[in-house]
Amino acid sequence: MDAVAARWRAAGGEVVAPREATHEQLARVHDIHYIQRISELRERAVALDPDTYTSPESYEIALLSAGAAIDAVERVMSSSHVSALAMVRPPGHHAEPAHAMGFCLFNNVASAAAHARHALGAKRVAIVDYDVHHGNGTQHMFERDPSVLYISTHQYPYYPGTGAVDEIGTGPGEGFTVNLPLESGGTDADFEQVFDRVALPVLRQFAPDLILVSAGFDAHQRDPLATMRATEAGFAAMTMALRKVADDCCRGRLALVTEGGYDLKALDASLEAVVQTLAGPAAAAKWPSAMAPSNRGRVSADAAVRALKGYWKVQ
Repeated sequence: MDAVAARWRAAGGEVVAPREATHEQLARVHDIHYIQRISELRERAVALDPDTYTSPESYEIALLSAGAAIDAVERVMSSSHVSALAMVRPPGHHAEPAHAMGFCLFNNVASAAAHARHALGAKRVAIVDYDVHHGNGTQHMFERDPSVLYISTHQYPYYPGTGAVDEIGTGPGEGFTVNLPLESGGTDADFEQVFDRVALPVLRQFAPDLILVSAGFDAHQRDPLATMRATEAGFAAMTMALRKVADDCCRGRLALVTEGGYDLKALDASLEAVVQTLAGPAAAAKWPSAMAPSNRGRVSADAAVRALKGYWKVQ
């Protein structure tokens, strides 16, 4: 991440240091007692779950991660056709309202979405999550809220076990959760199918004031924590497709927040591809054609169309 930021700065781009999120900002999506409990772990090493540990500086770094996502949203909401990328660790989309999970302490993208809704005047916020793992925390925080659309592509069945296609939200939020689970081995062509048939049409019908992206790169074919076969060119295509929707629907208001990505070469290449996609001219998404499509994307899209019938025009 530092190398990508340095290359961007050398090319004349702006790189901004984050500021800490406040407890008030976090409390829009997290239980206040949970926030207090995490704050009490500063300067300690503690196991919060089988995958999630703190070190002495984890609390402060987690505040900066959430704060970077919030700052990115403030920047894009205050300008027209400006996008932002918050390159953060720890990730956030597994963090639930009252407990840590999957390397995540605070839910960065959810905190940013809630800030946009409650402090920046956004009436509708869309979150698109292309991390290889389902964002259980983000889904649960907004599954009853029709003002926040959550769309996730992810390997399934896989950690954390959530994200089935029939999880579409509850109560007034029914239909505003869109899960696009893909079987192991999915390629860029499979992501293209679920994007073109479901994710992008739903986004356009929702007409958000802001699009947020949980930009995880662990669906990359080199990543050790999953078994998908996406490439950096595929992540660039997904990002360009979302940029085009943002240009058409919400004056280009697009903010990406990093999530997973555990092969350093793949992470560097994917981040660089996304940065160049955001910096260059807007264009139609150029999906790579090196890998032949499997039936994984078709199966996922077909199932989502059935699950969302009556909520969105998808086919």
